Amino acid sequence: MSMTLFPGTALVTGAASGIGRSVALSFAKEGCKKIVIADVHEEGLQETAVMLDREYPSVLVVEVIADVSNEEHVQKLVSKTVERFGRIDYAVNAAGIFGESGRSTELSLDGFDQITSINYRGCWLCARAELKAMLQQEPLETHDGRAGNRGVIVHVASQLGITSRSNAPAYCASKAAIISMTKSDAIDYSKDNIRINCVCPGVIDTPMTSDPPERVELLRPAIAIAPLNRMGTAQEVADCILFLCSSKATFVQGASFVVDGGYTIN
Repeated sequence: MSMTLFPGTALVTGAASGIGRSVALSFAKEGCKKIVIADVHEEGLQETAVMLDREYPSVLVVEVIADVSNEEHVQKLVSKTVERFGRIDYAVNAAGIFGESGRSTELSLDGFDQITSINYRGCWLCARAELKAMLQQEPLETHDGRAGNRGVIVHVASQLGITSRSNAPAYCASKAAIISMTKSDAIDYSKDNIRINCVCPGVIDTPMTSDPPERVELLRPAIAIAPLNRMGTAQEVADCILFLCSSKATFVQGASFVVDGGYTIN
């Protein structure tokens, strides 16, 4: 009998909706039996937990209300995960916001700080706590007997961390910072047998892109730039994330996987 690709423990932030929710559900579908989901939005997080329980009743799920920009919240999240399951094998940092739009001269300091605190600082706080936990554990066994890793981290960046657009200086910079941080940490923790990668989604059909409704119209020019000329789905991004977390990707390190329908090749 073949072993699941995901015999360990998964931790997913931003799991109340969108990409984070799809990642959590995908882990369960692919055989992961221990999943911790976290988000600042309690109602959405509860909905994700109900979906997991209904569709995958054998999966052990822990819900944690956490603001990733808060160091104490992040530490409690990681501590609860380790206390409950003993280790963290797949950490997916999907929490993020669009935040305030506008040119730099129009962007408020509070708006800039909110975007940076959640998208970049929050991602770094999560990575720092996750790495500390992973450094204390032994490599996980793999599906085919190859040498495994002590842990895997995948950050959710954006196509706008590679290219850019108008009226989003803080957002674009925060996602570029995640890409750069991914590379730096990958260099630093390779010797510890911990893999760190990121995904760079394009325009994805999630609550973040459809609320308020007029946002879809604003995004149509960006959708049209991509050769595939459509929004992506959260599941398509989750599929890439799960590959990076799996033992089929044991030689992928410091990569930025673009899931954007071809947007960045133009």
